[in-house]
Amino acid sequence: MPAYLAALGYALIIGFSFLFVKMTVYIANPLDVLGHRFLISVIGMGIPVLLGWIRIRIAWTDVWRILPLALLSPILFFTLQAYGLLSASSSEAGIIQAMTPVFTLLLASYFLKEKTSIVQKLSLLLSVAGVVFMFTMKGGASFSAASLTGIALLAGSALCFAGYGVLARPLTRKYNPLELTWVTMVVACIVFNLIALGRHMLNGDWSAYITPLQHVDYVVALLYLGILSSLITTLLSSYALSRLKATQMSVFSNFATVTSMIAGTVFLQEQLYYYHIIGAVLIIIGVLGTNWGGKRRPGASSK
Repeated sequence: MPAYLAALGYALIIGFSFLFVKMTVYIANPLDVLGHRFLISVIGMGIPVLLGWIRIRIAWTDVWRILPLALLSPILFFTLQAYGLLSASSSEAGIIQAMTPVFTLLLASYFLKEKTSIVQKLSLLLSVAGVVFMFTMKGGASFSAASLTGIALLAGSALCFAGYGVLARPLTRKYNPLELTWVTMVVACIVFNLIALGRHMLNGDWSAYITPLQHVDYVVALLYLGILSSLITTLLSSYALSRLKATQMSVFSNFATVTSMIAGTVFLQEQLYYYHIIGAVLIIIGVLGTNWGGKRRPGASSK
């Protein structure tokens, strides 16, 4: 149950993060947002580490083992997603992102030899269908040739996130969630800030990196994205993956779509239509079926 609660908490935080992402991209370049976001994550976790409240026992050999995990997510995942959205619509992004559990199922079956029942496979597809249904009914999900590059980049980001879930599964048996989170946050902070500062150096506008931090709304949004949506979600997902199959955890990413829909309705006064409710029901049933559809009934014999 704690692992399921961690996965649910992860989905809730990610769902609300879209509100805060919208607040930041209106003020700063996406690369600056990522640099600031993970800088705050490192500061947020670095303070208790320096004070000795959190003990991190990591050698350089451990860093090299965890480095591929950080490269998959957050680095490649966020980078491909950001550039993919430049030429693809949010509806296309939503549909492609919904395919992450399917990619995870395929990768986990091949690399981790994870077994899933027919009920779990059908439930996973039902969850994906719920997301696709909502976005197609909303409109704007016609895949045009002009957005082909964006679609390819978004598919790459979904594949990277699926790979992250599969790679993190064995690593959670060797390292605790705090150690995995610390390494991935530090690596992401270094990479994104080097890219952001390099861009400003080429453009000759160093002050543009600092200017967004003068906006109170931007700083508030960054605190949510940096502490909750980056740091805490990495901790929660690492903890959940130490106890759940990669496939079970990945389907919770679609539940974040439901959370995002509720957040948009409550805080942005976005209209709620019947297809949102139908899609949400399909997603919830799919999440429940994927996580409990493979459990044996008490007393059932095993052959």
